[in-house]
Amino acid sequence: MFNKILVANRGEIACRVIKSAQGMGIKAVAVYSDADRYSPHTLIADEAIHIGESPAQSSYLDKEKIISAMKQTGAEAVHPGYGFLSENSDFAREVEKNNFIFIGPPSSAIDSMGDKISSKKIAEEAGVSIVPGFLGEISDEKQGAKIASDIGFPILIKASAGGGGKGMRVVGSESDLKQSLISSQNEAEKSFGDKRVFIEKYITNPRHIEIQVIADKFGNCLYLGERECSIQRRNQKVIEEAPSAFLDSQLRKKMGEQAVSLAKAVNYSSAGTVEFIVDEEKNFYFLEMNTRLQVEHPVTELVTGLDLVELMIKVAFGEQLKLSQEEITLKGWALESRIYAEDPYRNFLPSTGRLTKFKPPQETSCGDKVIRNDCGVNEGGEISIYYDPMISKLCSWGKTREEAISFMQAALDEYQIEGIGQNIPFLHSVYRNQDFCAGNISTAFIENNYPEGFKGEALTEEERSKLAALVTFAYHTKDSRDQAISGRLDPFQENADGEYAIKFEDQWLSTKVQKHDDEQIVNVDDLELRFVTSWKPGDTLIKAEFNKNTIVARLRFQDQGIAVEYRGSLNTVVVCNEYEKELFKFIKEPEVIDTSKFLLCPMPGLLVSMGVNEGDAIEEGQILCSVEAMKMENVFRAEKKGIVKKVNAAAGDSLAVDDIIIEFE
Repeated sequence: MFNKILVANRGEIACRVIKSAQGMGIKAVAVYSDADRYSPHTLIADEAIHIGESPAQSSYLDKEKIISAMKQTGAEAVHPGYGFLSENSDFAREVEKNNFIFIGPPSSAIDSMGDKISSKKIAEEAGVSIVPGFLGEISDEKQGAKIASDIGFPILIKASAGGGGKGMRVVGSESDLKQSLISSQNEAEKSFGDKRVFIEKYITNPRHIEIQVIADKFGNCLYLGERECSIQRRNQKVIEEAPSAFLDSQLRKKMGEQAVSLAKAVNYSSAGTVEFIVDEEKNFYFLEMNTRLQVEHPVTELVTGLDLVELMIKVAFGEQLKLSQEEITLKGWALESRIYAEDPYRNFLPSTGRLTKFKPPQETSCGDKVIRNDCGVNEGGEISIYYDPMISKLCSWGKTREEAISFMQAALDEYQIEGIGQNIPFLHSVYRNQDFCAGNISTAFIENNYPEGFKGEALTEEERSKLAALVTFAYHTKDSRDQAISGRLDPFQENADGEYAIKFEDQWLSTKVQKHDDEQIVNVDDLELRFVTSWKPGDTLIKAEFNKNTIVARLRFQDQGIAVEYRGSLNTVVVCNEYEKELFKFIKEPEVIDTSKFLLCPMPGLLVSMGVNEGDAIEEGQILCSVEAMKMENVFRAEKKGIVKKVNAAAGDSLAVDDIIIEFE
């Protein structure tokens, strides 16, 4: 077995590979850029080598620097993780040329399958169903318009190299084709160093289901079941699960056998994933093959009991698979939630900054429950503009899908992140959704269920009452403690009756706290609620048990009230006495600042292009500019007709949140 390998990646996947390697007795070398100097993957590795400046092109995408680091450290092999150089056949060949081993498939297989155009041709020849489209590179808008006209809108533009939603655009009409083509090519070039794109028919409301394969160098290839990846936003997966609630054993076998047939057609070895879209009639079509370890591989590991990274390392070393297809069984159900640094209340705009608090849930592994958190950040670390916004991958496993969802919700309750925006409230919202719980999903799930974006979850009456009780208890407890400073007052002397008026979701409720030795009692209007909690002032989370029903909420005491977060809902609750309540009728609502004459930058990023000049007359829907943030290009359009008064930025400028890009008359 190898003595030392280098991990050519960063973040959670670097940590994941390092841990498996070290568990096999292999020393692991980490590489890092300026931005990642103190990142966790550099701290847990046996060695860490600096490879360049923060932009990926100057560090993690620099093949020569990676190979130089291997020579410097004496690493025998390199694991590329996902993204960056993981599907770059030139890098794999360069590794082999320097007498190192690439922990992944042969470079020839990466060439065949990594190129989305050639992979579809090979898939068709191997008898795999493919989506109608043009199996060739799109050179310009005119050619794209002709192809789109032939196959009919909507169409899907995809990057020929790479994946992960980068360089992908759904185009519904010819008027959107030009900018979508430009943005796709820009994203593809920045993410993969290859701007080639192709066009295929976009199938509406499909499911995205993929098959995990593992193959050795002796011609053995197995499929390890499927992953359901239909919960996507902007073609980026958000929640994955294994198995799929939509597949039966017959369809699973048919898709698995086609995936194996495709892998064998290119003499594949290592772990790989064959992605399909499945329509409502259970017809399935080949999308692409990812010749690397997938982000969502943990759910497969949880239902099969296999370590995919370990298998990749063993196959690369030359070992033969010791499993047969009959021995692969799927046990229980697993879910993965991608925790992203983004603000769900602002249309999921990327969020950067320092993690002032980072306390993930406790990882557990017992007979009937697993909580796993693959993570690559730590408290005090910084989320930069240079890389993907993923913070961690939170996974749960249970004997049934219902258990896995319940375990996931409880784990998300315990996840504490402060200092940046994060998508946990949105994840909670999805897990509360009845269609999701019933397994009625498609790739249009988010678009259909959140047409106006995420605005927060509405609470049930029972939830509101329980949260009102907890807020009242917390306020009363903190207020009593504050009064007792230096022993000047008896803790309950100031407000001994514990009666309050609270404003919750624009409704006024009357609450009363009662003393009790074993449990807390709070009356909310005419409802008496009893609960047990160990909360004390200073705790961010309040965990309370109401007759064996546990609620975990996040409380933040602010000047304007107490911010209460619970499973996708966010409310600011005012707690006062009856006299103060009467004064509220005299308080004016704050004036809303008019920003309609400005285009403000919603996130830190780089201005890629400016589409207007001072004095230009603009039309509704016209493209104004595009901003790149965290490897994604965001195009901004005019909301209405107008005249450009002033342009404050040029292509290549770095922008901060709320910078004024354009002013209008």
